[in-house]
Amino acid sequence: MICIRRAQPADATAIAAVHIACWRSTYPGLLPDAYLAGLSLPRIAGGYHRSLVERQNGEALFVAVLPPQQQEEEEVPRVVGFASCRRARRRGLAQGEIETLYVLDDWREQGLGRRLMRAAAAHLAAIGCGSVMLWVLTQNPSRWFYQRLGGQLVGMEVIHVGGRPVEQAAMLWNPIERLLTATARADGA
Repeated sequence: MICIRRAQPADATAIAAVHIACWRSTYPGLLPDAYLAGLSLPRIAGGYHRSLVERQNGEALFVAVLPPQQQEEEEVPRVVGFASCRRARRRGLAQGEIETLYVLDDWREQGLGRRLMRAAAAHLAAIGCGSVMLWVLTQNPSRWFYQRLGGQLVGMEVIHVGGRPVEQAAMLWNPIERLLTATARADGA
């Protein structure tokens, strides 16, 4: 079974690779092709490494890692998904925020997103956050996932990514127990 664990600084490059692969498979046509092609593994890995070392504002990253028998001959465990969270960057929407949730295409529809969301929500609840939110691009085909987990639409805004305006939606779980309940499974998986 795939393990969900707290990320370590040594995971930063693998996390960045998942980030880039997910953006390139999810956002063609929505974000400029040149922007997606220019995503830099060293730059993105550096950002995740800093976050993992500094752990400011309640930050935590969780990774979905293949068990050794499902990996090729690699020294570093293969990360197939991750989620990051922290205390909310903006006041007024929620106390906690899930910043990222990415699962490689070949590993979707296996419960990893739900398990990563649960790990992030449990961390936020443990540091005292009574509510949690996230931003998702409105044209992201995975937006339904957050709705299925009970996220309530509480706001919309336009941001610029790669020089292109895109709309994003704020999804809220208040209280945070709504997300913890929605991500729980009777079989314990």
